[in-house]
Amino acid sequence: MTDPMTKKEERRLAIQVKLDSAKSQDERNRMGQFATPTELALDILEYASRRLVESPTVRFIDPAIGTGSFFSALLKVFPAGRLASAVGYEVDPHYGEPAARLWNETILDLRLEDFTLATPSSDRDRFDLLICNPPYVRHHHITSSEKLRLKALTKEACGIDMNGLAGLYCYFLGLSHRWMVKGGLAGWLIPGEFMDVNYGASVKSYLLDKVTLRHIHRFDPTEAQFGDAHVSSSVVWFSNDEPLPNHRVRMTYGGSLLQPRLEREVPVETLRRDPKWTRYPLKETCAELPWPTLAAFFDIKRGLATGNNKYFILSIEEIEERGLPIEAFRPILPSPRYLPETEILADGNGNPVLSRRLFLLDCRLPEEEIRERLPTLGTYLEEGKAKGIADRYLCRHRTPWYAQERRPPAPFLCTYLGRSDKKNGRPFRFILNHSLATAPNVYLMLYPRNILARAIAESPHLKRRVWEFLNRIGSKDMLNEGRVYGGGLHKLEPRELGRVPAGALADFLHDSGWEYEPIQSELFDWVSS
Repeated sequence: MTDPMTKKEERRLAIQVKLDSAKSQDERNRMGQFATPTELALDILEYASRRLVESPTVRFIDPAIGTGSFFSALLKVFPAGRLASAVGYEVDPHYGEPAARLWNETILDLRLEDFTLATPSSDRDRFDLLICNPPYVRHHHITSSEKLRLKALTKEACGIDMNGLAGLYCYFLGLSHRWMVKGGLAGWLIPGEFMDVNYGASVKSYLLDKVTLRHIHRFDPTEAQFGDAHVSSSVVWFSNDEPLPNHRVRMTYGGSLLQPRLEREVPVETLRRDPKWTRYPLKETCAELPWPTLAAFFDIKRGLATGNNKYFILSIEEIEERGLPIEAFRPILPSPRYLPETEILADGNGNPVLSRRLFLLDCRLPEEEIRERLPTLGTYLEEGKAKGIADRYLCRHRTPWYAQERRPPAPFLCTYLGRSDKKNGRPFRFILNHSLATAPNVYLMLYPRNILARAIAESPHLKRRVWEFLNRIGSKDMLNEGRVYGGGLHKLEPRELGRVPAGALADFLHDSGWEYEPIQSELFDWVSS
């Protein structure tokens, strides 16, 4: 016979599906509304119950309750007699009002308010169990004035200055600090990206300096926890206690929260030194600086962000059909999916020899001169302004708006995104470029520097040898420095690629008669990155 709580959860799930389907995916993405799956919610509350065995009663809060997946699991896991109170906040009445009706005969006090505007009014508004799947709203969906408000309130609540690139979930975490009793337990289901990205430093500072970090479980990104959100998920557990000296944090990976595939206790001082926490639990301690790294040999830049690829990047056929002047364009590479080979040859004009020939509009003449000398281009620019392209963020910050960022052709490129399920096991590709084509922002562009630049200038044949070296870099070394998202999608930013070990390249240069001598500024660059 089905127990009442199971029936209640079935009703909640039916309501959730109906409410989700009434909103577009884009709208839910902007508001960060991704409901916690039932089994995961049960695991999280079961985990909490095992750590609160000595607490006779529990005061529960969920700052972003939605339809109540965590509250439903709370009622399933905790005996009714242990629940002293339960509070949930929900800013969106689309979810909050049906949830209030669903749970109106329970202990839940569901407040249809914005949690970031609320403050605990008394000790009764402080809790010993806080569980939350906060809204995953990226920073570019938060207005400047709202960021200023959230930053000020978070600093007041927990003493941490949040990075301006932080998503809304980071502010939720900091603002919740004042809602916890001393010694209270918090479990946060949040994207694992904070462990690697620059803005995550403020979150890490909170976890290391303001509370006692107990456990981080990172789910295998190929086993996405949310079917409608491509994020790498983690559960972060901490208690509202002063940080403990010589403390060790339990780091787990894969499997489930209750039955992880890998496990290791990592000294908190190791986490304090290491900017990349996703190394753990695979590693025990922060490795020595992998000296030298690619950043010692290359200036690594992200490819061009045009502001509107469809408008600024045209095929040779489109240029000829419109009668546009080819001198206003320069060659640009297509996306990696149109590059079956990893070596790009050039014709007599330096254009890449590819079946898909693309060119980037990049002209620095004033519009008045263009209208007079290049009338077909003048007409094309007017079309762009009529479509609002000139008013887009990147375009309106350029002079003139149709002039591109300076990105000269790079002899070496690396793909920016890749999946770990490729047949060759290598999510990233290094490409040897003989052409004069620049690259869009789906590539990383590697420009030789220092000794490597001098060596290639004097011995051009070394260029191919260097490319062969790059392609021998182990996938593990690349993946260790990058980041990963739900579904096994890996990404490398320029500084992350710069941290990849390159000792073999130094040995190769030495064997070729070029002695690599690291300089202090390179070491500083590596550490600061």
